[in-house]
Amino acid sequence: MKVAVQQEDLQLLAKTLQEQLLVEVSTAEVFEVKCAVNKDELMILTQHESDVIVDAEIIFAVIEEVLQSLAPHREQRVQCFLRVFGEQLPYAKCFLALKQMRGWGDGGVREAGGAGGRGAEEQYFSTISSSALTYSPSIDKTEEEELFDPFADVPDLPTSKPASQIKPILLGAALMGIVVLGGGAYLLTRPCVMSECKEIQNAEQLKTKSPQVMRRAKSEKELVALQQQLATASAALNVIPNWSPRYQVSEELKASLSGRSEKINQVVKALQTASLATQKVQTPAYSLEELQARQHLWRRAIAPLETISPDSELYGLAQGKLLNYRVRLHTVNQQIFTEEKWLKKLTAAKAVANAAEKREATAKSLNDWQKVQSIWLVAINALNSIPRTSPGYQEAEKLLLDYKPKLVAARDRATKERLAVKSYQQAVNAAKQAKVYEQQNQWQAAATYWDQALQTAKQISQDSLYYTQAQSLIAPYSVALKQAQEKLQVVSSFQQTRTDLDKTCINEIRICTFSIDNAGIIVRLTPEYDQVRQNNLVNPYSENENSDSDTAVDVTNHLQILREALAVISDNANLSLVLYDSQNQVIYTRTLGG
Repeated sequence: MKVAVQQEDLQLLAKTLQEQLLVEVSTAEVFEVKCAVNKDELMILTQHESDVIVDAEIIFAVIEEVLQSLAPHREQRVQCFLRVFGEQLPYAKCFLALKQMRGWGDGGVREAGGAGGRGAEEQYFSTISSSALTYSPSIDKTEEEELFDPFADVPDLPTSKPASQIKPILLGAALMGIVVLGGGAYLLTRPCVMSECKEIQNAEQLKTKSPQVMRRAKSEKELVALQQQLATASAALNVIPNWSPRYQVSEELKASLSGRSEKINQVVKALQTASLATQKVQTPAYSLEELQARQHLWRRAIAPLETISPDSELYGLAQGKLLNYRVRLHTVNQQIFTEEKWLKKLTAAKAVANAAEKREATAKSLNDWQKVQSIWLVAINALNSIPRTSPGYQEAEKLLLDYKPKLVAARDRATKERLAVKSYQQAVNAAKQAKVYEQQNQWQAAATYWDQALQTAKQISQDSLYYTQAQSLIAPYSVALKQAQEKLQVVSSFQQTRTDLDKTCINEIRICTFSIDNAGIIVRLTPEYDQVRQNNLVNPYSENENSDSDTAVDVTNHLQILREALAVISDNANLSLVLYDSQNQVIYTRTLGG
């Protein structure tokens, strides 16, 4: 069937396309569009100045967008050409296959010009030259000139930028009249322009029922489903062109649905955040950072719900969730408070351990080592107090493995120093007691204490702080011991001499008295013995007092025996001897070596 075209409708379409190009393409100030019908196909020619460089793909895309905003009753092909003013042939072209509308958003498919006519699914635009877009070589000049003959009689349109847009309803009517009648009719329509508008009807219904759905919602799943419905309805409104008489209504509906979806999204995100926090609570936290991350999640879940006003459809759901979330947050806050307390104790234990190590490095006395031991004990007790449930427990256990041997070492060292101090003091005290006995001439006791002092000083450990002081005692104590032993030997010798003198000076009667000192031995005959000796009455060496004078020993002979006995005692004691009679007259002397 032959296509009937009204020239004014073609001009209206050309003017619309021209104005749209001038608005959409900023690289050129002048575009001219001509429309014609040739062999039942709509042909569109776009021309521009030679000094303007344009992107052919963008030009064709704008034309396609305008044409796709309308829809034919059946599949229809459109040819588009791009040419420079003054040139006979176009340098680029494309074919548009406008499909029959089957649903929201269905549009045409562009196909590039070329040999054999490519399918609708192929690339919609092609060029031959690598340096510039050129006319397809699949059509020779004769054929191309024939193709462009229909544009020769088309009047030119003004090329300046539009002062105002063409009323949408006029454009729709013009396009309706471009192609009419039969299978070759080219009828371009658009949803919600001339026909009923299901998109708006669906959106209005959802707008009406969605508040009730929001109030009844009890879970994230229900809200997400409603949110998806709102998004679908809003997207469906996008097919309504801006020249449609229902366009303003669609925009208001989109804004309403979008605002409602945003409110739902606010609650959905809060519920999702709370769900994530709940999952994390199922496993124990091993660090303060993990607890703080959970705290942050609960706060993120609570904050948006607290902003929901009482008049909101989601207020009831939000309040029900808030109570539970706040309890969960309080629990995490308590855990963080407790953990911070244990971490402070852990930090304090480390600081105390550092102090113990510094004190240990400078310890110079028993008191220092006792303090080192006490400090290590404080650090270990602090770590032992951290419970197994605390995230800091593992670190505390590792520190205990390090600190406990150091406490043992400090305790051993303090014990060693304590023993060293005790031994040193015992040695000093024993030496003092030995000196006391020396002053009392109790040389046996003095020697005993000097020996005790010396042995105690020698027992002080070499790695003890008192070792050097103890070593300084050994030499003088050794000398003192030797002197005491020598004195003891002398005293012992005197004691033996006294014993011998006692035996010699007593025989039924006391024959003599004596005294001993370092100068020698002095023996004095008693008056009783002198009297007996003078009277010659007694024989001191006789066992029978009644023996007659024949058996008696002469007193003069007895005195000689006494002298000899005293001489032996003098030699044994290595002391000189002087013998006096009762009248204090020297009757015998003996010098050393004499």
